[in-house]
Amino acid sequence: MIKTVLFDIDNTLYSYDKAHKLAFAALLDYAETHLGVTAQAFTLLHRETQQQLKSRMGNVSTIHNRLIRYQNMLESLHQPIYHALTMNDLYWNTLLQHAVPTEGAAQTMAELKRRGITIGIGTDMTARLQLQKLRTLGLESYIDFMVSSEEAQTEKPDADLFCLCVQKAACPPEECLFVGDSLKKDVLGPLSVGMKAAWFSPDDQNAPEDIIKIIRLTDILTLLG
Repeated sequence: MIKTVLFDIDNTLYSYDKAHKLAFAALLDYAETHLGVTAQAFTLLHRETQQQLKSRMGNVSTIHNRLIRYQNMLESLHQPIYHALTMNDLYWNTLLQHAVPTEGAAQTMAELKRRGITIGIGTDMTARLQLQKLRTLGLESYIDFMVSSEEAQTEKPDADLFCLCVQKAACPPEECLFVGDSLKKDVLGPLSVGMKAAWFSPDDQNAPEDIIKIIRLTDILTLLG
């Protein structure tokens, strides 16, 4: 019997891809207007800097810190690093402005709460930004606990993050269901520590054998019976 359902946030409770596209477009415009850097050059440098920081820092939440990323980009461009503050706020404010909850998210969580099921979050990224996303999406009141990669000091699919999820759920791993869009991070990760998992794949990709797949968040309610 499932006593706790845990959700990923990005591309599960809202479309990160759509919101990111608009936020990054705002950055490109800023770079061209204030830094004299073309969209192509900025995009290339952004990708290179992200890889450099990942190699330097390892598999930790800090690799998502865009303030550090933009600071390093500006250093490479020999531009004043104070632009990083504006760029960071511009990116996240734009992304949050365009973050729309996935259809059925609130309905599903409300019904889970009615059934007495605990709701948790298991997410990469820093705690502050992920909590801001939950508030923006209007879902924060349903959440009983959250594990971020910042708190776990490691990124999904590392077992330590999911073990902390189980610890906070205060029930055996087999009584926890994890729901997310990444097959590697949100399905294979929790399965490795004995949790149940459901792959949220709204574009109806074929699921590997023995993998539970849902195409709507409300399918969780049917899955639980």
